[in-house]
Amino acid sequence: MRIHQITDYLESIAPLAYQESYDNSGLIVGNKQQEVSRVLVTLDCTEAVVEEAIREGCGLIVAHHPIVFGGLKKFNGNSYVERVVIKAIQHNIGIYAIHTNYDNVHTGVNNEIAARLGLVNRQILQPKGGLLKKLVTFTPNEQHEAVRKALFEAGAGHIGNYSETSFNSFGTGTFRGDLDTNPAVGEAGRFEQVHETRLEVVFPAVKEGAVVRALLTAHPYEEVAYDIYSLDNVYKQVGSGMVGDLPEPMPEMAFLEMVKDKLNTRCIRHTALMQQPVSKVALCGGSGRFLLNRAISAGAQVYISADFKYHEFFDAEGRILIADVGHFESEQFTKDLLIRQLSEKFPTFDLLLSKENTNPVNYF
Repeated sequence: MRIHQITDYLESIAPLAYQESYDNSGLIVGNKQQEVSRVLVTLDCTEAVVEEAIREGCGLIVAHHPIVFGGLKKFNGNSYVERVVIKAIQHNIGIYAIHTNYDNVHTGVNNEIAARLGLVNRQILQPKGGLLKKLVTFTPNEQHEAVRKALFEAGAGHIGNYSETSFNSFGTGTFRGDLDTNPAVGEAGRFEQVHETRLEVVFPAVKEGAVVRALLTAHPYEEVAYDIYSLDNVYKQVGSGMVGDLPEPMPEMAFLEMVKDKLNTRCIRHTALMQQPVSKVALCGGSGRFLLNRAISAGAQVYISADFKYHEFFDAEGRILIADVGHFESEQFTKDLLIRQLSEKFPTFDLLLSKENTNPVNYF
């Protein structure tokens, strides 16, 4: 299999356009046309992981965290980042990162954490705006249903949990084609009036190319009239963090014990107990301090994340219980999720879960 077949699938479930501006997701090392027979999946791409890939004959490493965030000006092996890149190139091993784009999709990292904690009614904690567009076009009534169906199949018409959504209104279209035209309705050189339907559908901006191609293929006209508008509406399927409900309220200490067990962490740093049951939980894998106020606004009694600094614990101000479970601990199941999703897509392909523990933090 070629590398791009694997990465194209990963980008279909977590488009690169959804990564944060500071991030460096995508193919970092390697040629997308390179053929590989095995893939190694890991949380971090360290020197030990590259060595593991060499031993196991893996031509591609799929990692959550990018090994390169900023530009590298020298490749002298003076840092672990340089050594990883050099060794991967020497052994013709590709490195792909699926980071904040995987964090930001509703089926990604945060959903995996929420599922392991048994949360129900799960929703993105802070949905992103500016990721949706609207297509408006006009079709002759007889071909309207075929055009609408083609747009739905291309990914348009999804709003939240609803699919095949559209708005349709009827009117009259007019045109006059010159003698070089071959109109689908009427004759060249004549003024024509056609009963048409105005069709409006919303779609994710990342699917614009597919949606427009579907429109032009299905539409009967030589010259297809259509408008595309950018929307400021939030896209509830994409964004930061997640919030959900426990099936039944739990005492705080019992809940923290459950978190410690389910997330396989030796230590939870937390603020003072609120002396109230826990029923709604907000969370964010990795460094999630920026979502604290959002978690409070969502009505969560607990916010689970990592990398809180000393003074940032004061920001809870008695309004929420902060539970810092550790960066690695919060994201460690990401590679299991990747293996599951890749296996569903490529059931006969050789996928390996890295055996290396890449957590740089140790506890005594």
